[in-house]
Amino acid sequence: MYTAKSRIRMKERQRRMQLLFPPPTIVYQPPPTSAARRHSSVKGPQDSTISFPRLPSPPISAVLPNSGMVGLSLGEKHFIQGGIAHDLRCDGRKRLTYRPILVETGVIPQANGSARVRMGATDVIASIKAELGKPSSLQPDKGKVSIYIDCSSTAEPAFEGRGGDELAAELSNALQDCLLGGKSGAGAGIDLSSLIVVEGKICWDLYIDGLVVSSDGNLLDALGAAIKAALCNTGIPRVQVAAGASNDEQPEVDVSDEEFLQFDTSGVPVIVTLTKIGRHYIVDATSEEESQMSSAVSISVNRQGHICGITKRGGVGLDPSIILDMISVAKHVSEQLMNKLDSEIASAEAEDES
Repeated sequence: MYTAKSRIRMKERQRRMQLLFPPPTIVYQPPPTSAARRHSSVKGPQDSTISFPRLPSPPISAVLPNSGMVGLSLGEKHFIQGGIAHDLRCDGRKRLTYRPILVETGVIPQANGSARVRMGATDVIASIKAELGKPSSLQPDKGKVSIYIDCSSTAEPAFEGRGGDELAAELSNALQDCLLGGKSGAGAGIDLSSLIVVEGKICWDLYIDGLVVSSDGNLLDALGAAIKAALCNTGIPRVQVAAGASNDEQPEVDVSDEEFLQFDTSGVPVIVTLTKIGRHYIVDATSEEESQMSSAVSISVNRQGHICGITKRGGVGLDPSIILDMISVAKHVSEQLMNKLDSEIASAEAEDES
C-alpha cells in the first residue's frame, strides 16, 4: 500500500520527467507545389527537427474490413489455414467437431414455443407463434410457415444499418430453403399437411421469428437448431370444428385454451454447414475462420438421413464430386449433431417443467 510520502515522491518524479521530456508536438506542413519530395516535421524536446518522407494514406478497404469479415494479419491467416490443414484448429477442435451446445426452452412465455441456443459465443433465439388462417389456393391441403430473422445491432458492428438487414434476409431465405424445401413443398423438413384444420378453408399459420443475439460464426446452423428446439417446445391449441356447415360456408371453430397438441418434430432436420478453407472443409466455423473461406455449403439432413435442402454461399465454384463428398460428410456429422441436440432439448424441457 502506498503511503502519503510515497505518493508525493511519485508525483514529483512524474513532474520532473514531463519537464525533461515534454511530449512532441506535430506540426502540419502542406505539401509543396513543386515536384520536390514531400516531408513532415516533428519537433522534439530541444526544438531539433527530424524529417522523414510522408507515407501515402492506405486505402479505406485496407483499414476497414468488408462487412461481415474479420480483420486479421497475414500471420493470423496463415496460422488459421495451417491449423486446419493439420486438423488442429485455433480452439483445439478437429475439422469436424462442434463447439459446446447449450439449449434453453420456453424463454418467451407469450409465444407458442421458443428456445435459445448457444454454440460457443454464437447466441440465437427462436420463437414460434401459431395463428388460424386460410390455406393457399395452390396448396389447399397444407398449412403455411413463414420465417423471419433479425440481427441485433449489438451482436456485431457489421450488423448496424443495412448490413444487418441484408444478412437477415439472406439467413431467412437460406432457412426457408433448408427447412421448407421447394415451392411445391416437396422435401420439406416441416410437415405442412399436419397444420391443416379443414382442407381448403382453415389451417394453422406458423410464424417463426429468429434473433441473432451474439455472432461468432455458423449462424445458419445455430438458427436451425434453435428453430428445431422451439418446435419441440411448441404446443398448438386443440380445435373443434362445428358440424353442419355447408361446403360454401366458412365453418365455425372452437379453439381450446387448455388443451394443446405437441408439434411433431420427427422429420425436422438439422443444418450442417461445411466451410471450405484451402483444400479442406470444417463444421461450425468461427467468424475468424469464415473470413478465410472460399465457399460454404449448408445441407439440412433429417433423422432418416434424407436431404431436405442445400444452399451455397461464396463466390468460388465447387466440383460436383466435392459436393457429393460434402453431402456424405454432412450425413455422418448430422447424426452426432442430432443426438447432441435431442439430448440438450430433453434436458431443457425437463428443467422447464420442473
